[in-house]
Amino acid sequence: MAFKIYTKTGDKGETGLFGGRRLPKFHDRIEAYGTVDELNAFIGLLSDYVESEDLNQELKNIQDLLFVIGANLASEPKKENAVPDVTDEDVMALETAMDRMDADLPELKHFILPGGHPAVSHAHVARTICRRAERLVVALAQQEVVADIIIRYLNRLSDYLFVVSRKVGHDLGVEERKWEPRKK
Repeated sequence: MAFKIYTKTGDKGETGLFGGRRLPKFHDRIEAYGTVDELNAFIGLLSDYVESEDLNQELKNIQDLLFVIGANLASEPKKENAVPDVTDEDVMALETAMDRMDADLPELKHFILPGGHPAVSHAHVARTICRRAERLVVALAQQEVVADIIIRYLNRLSDYLFVVSRKVGHDLGVEERKWEPRKK
C-alpha cells in the first residue's frame, strides 16, 4: 500500500509532536516551527531568483538547517530524540558568509527600504519572516526548553538575509532604495 500524505489525525485542531504529545494547532510551539517552515519555503522562493550558484548552495544549506530547527521545535522538549543539532559552526558559517559578501559592498551609511528587484524584495521578506520566527522561538523559550543555539542561529540568519539582499542587488546593479526621513 502506498504512503498517504493525509492522516486525518489533525481534523479536530490538534497536531502531534515527535515524542507523542498532542497540542492545539495554535500552540506557541506549533506557531514557532510553522513559521520556521514558512521561512524555509520563502528561502526556496528567494533562491529561484538568485543567479549565483555559490549563493544558491548557501541557501540550500540554510534550508537544510531550517528543516533541522523545525524538527527540533516539533519534538517533545524533554524527550531524547534522534534529531540532528544546530552547532556553533553553523552560526559561524553565516558570519563568515556575511563578512565575505560585505567585502564587496559599499559601506552602509543609511537605512535601506526593501525593493528595486524581485530578488532583493524576496530576501527582505525572508528576513522579516526570520525575525518573526525568532520572536516566536524566544517566546516559546520563556515557557519550555528551547536550545539557545536555535535562537542565535535565527538571529544571525536574519542579519545574513539582510546582507544577501544588498549583495544580490549589488550584483544585479540595482541601486539601493535609501530611506530618507520627511523634511519638516
